[in-house]
Amino acid sequence: MKYFRSTRRTILLASIAASCACPALLRAAERPNVLFILTDDQRDDCVSLNPKSVIATPAIDRLGHEGVYFPNHFCTTSLCSPSRASILSGLYAHVHGVSNNFTEYPEDMPTWPKALQESGYATAYIGKYHMGEDNDDVRGGFDYFVTHKGQGQYFDNVFRFNGGERRLVKGYYTTVVTEMAEDWISKQSGEKPWCLMLGHKAPHSFYYPEPKYASAFAHVNVQYPRSAYVLDDNDQWYKDRLDTWHGIYGPLFDYRKTFPDRSRAAVADFANMQRAYWATILSVDDSVGRLYRLLKLTGQLDNTLVIFTSDNGILSGEHGMVDKRTAHEPSMRVPLVVRYPGLTSPDEPRVVDRMSLTTDFAPTILDICSAKPLPKTHGRSWKKLAQGQDDSGWRTSFLYHYNYEKQFPYTPNVRAIRTDEWLFARYPHGDGKPDRHLADLFYLPDDPEEMHNLVNDPKYAAKVKELDAELGRLLKETDALPDKMPLDEGIKKELPDEKIR
Repeated sequence: MKYFRSTRRTILLASIAASCACPALLRAAERPNVLFILTDDQRDDCVSLNPKSVIATPAIDRLGHEGVYFPNHFCTTSLCSPSRASILSGLYAHVHGVSNNFTEYPEDMPTWPKALQESGYATAYIGKYHMGEDNDDVRGGFDYFVTHKGQGQYFDNVFRFNGGERRLVKGYYTTVVTEMAEDWISKQSGEKPWCLMLGHKAPHSFYYPEPKYASAFAHVNVQYPRSAYVLDDNDQWYKDRLDTWHGIYGPLFDYRKTFPDRSRAAVADFANMQRAYWATILSVDDSVGRLYRLLKLTGQLDNTLVIFTSDNGILSGEHGMVDKRTAHEPSMRVPLVVRYPGLTSPDEPRVVDRMSLTTDFAPTILDICSAKPLPKTHGRSWKKLAQGQDDSGWRTSFLYHYNYEKQFPYTPNVRAIRTDEWLFARYPHGDGKPDRHLADLFYLPDDPEEMHNLVNDPKYAAKVKELDAELGRLLKETDALPDKMPLDEGIKKELPDEKIR
């Protein structure tokens, strides 16, 4: 049985639509509602606002065509739980403390949903929360909380409702949580502005598309990316991970049964995996379209700040990797699409090219909603940028930070700096000694695929020195010094424990 029957949904939508003109709703209009839609592992080139996308996402695109698109939006740690904690807190992982996918968000740490709740908002979280692997308890800041333990599954998932009953809900995950979101929004009376965070499982592995989309990309020719074969300029750890859980010759999230397989024919397994990844996003776009129509039907569309984004991206074969965690573009560049007439008129959409970060959400949302700011954040409000105002003091560089994980020993510690033109990444061992891994230096305007490491080219010695100094400055500015990191124990061939995959 579906969580939410269509007849009931129709009645609820009709009843709230009839109430749109009531004084209570007008009072709520003084501060916008917030609909924060969060996907999992979605690259920026997987929305068709990006001209490189092979996926058509008309509903997501509509938000951008009526709002603001940030093509240079990045996560500060490309790993689900640390990034989600940064979204909530506005802080880097080395400060909020969620440095892996098993650590719980500190209950006493401020978040922007808590701040909205304290300022009078009705708040809810529905879907994949993904902090604290074996915990589906209610988290602070939310009046209504529906989630599950761990990763969840695409079909017939067990959800826990507001800290009470756990119930198996039949159906496809994306559709189920969308119906839950429609139900909750439809029950808001207008006495308070509301905030809903909707966490999708898609497009996280293992990839199981909705049946109607299972063959959507069967016609698309998929090969390993060019950079998968261009590793001569890179350190040995790139090559060591090719046959691992996070390498292109490994199991590919069960799409390859016999591995490692370096044969050319094995690209078919990679192609099937990639097509399934894309297909899960089509259902997310359907979800965005449904929620847009609900807001429009109920007269709330122009009084709702709609934000669509993802926690991090993913490397789909680039540099021989099938994972996130690194500071490469596909790993840390994610979509950010915003619709709210208080930022820009739907008739005057805007593209903001400045670099925005996951740490910017907390100060931005509280700024737009006229709520009290958090005591400390590393991010900044992009409200003025979204409104088309000049912000000459905006960042021209940012820090990327990742710590080696024993549970997934395939990526070294990463300390990197990204500017408008350059990526400089160091891979320290964590023992206080000089780096033993070769650093990376890419000039992105000429090398967008990051295939030519310039770090050992004498012509760029001054640039390396300049970027390394800026990296040190950003580490200090974000409270990362002294820089405590785990010991890099090297790339290991063993598969991770099946329970945590």
